Amino acid sequence: MAINKVIVIGNLGANPEIRALPSGQNVANFSLATTERFTDRNGAKQERTDWHRIVAFGRLADTCERFLSKGCQVYIEGRLSTRQYEATARQSHEWQHVQG
Repeated sequence: MAINKVIVIGNLGANPEIRALPSGQNVANFSLATTERFTDRNGAKQERTDWHRIVAFGRLADTCERFLSKGCQVYIEGRLSTRQYEATARQSHEWQHVQG
């Protein structure tokens, strides 16, 4: 048995980008920031921000377009997907995104 489930709570870095697939279905892409605040060994306060790519399809994409905007805090639940492409013969790129 395998489980692929991700829960992320954070703030939108920009308004969702909406585009239509050839099938007519909408896709929303946006980035979500999660910030971790902690105190290091020396007692200094530290802050680390991670950025997550979010992809939503269909009616969920339409809902994102209507209600989400830069700075909104949102709860995202989905699955982690990995995509890969080759820019040149020697260089390949890989990234992960959460599919809602």
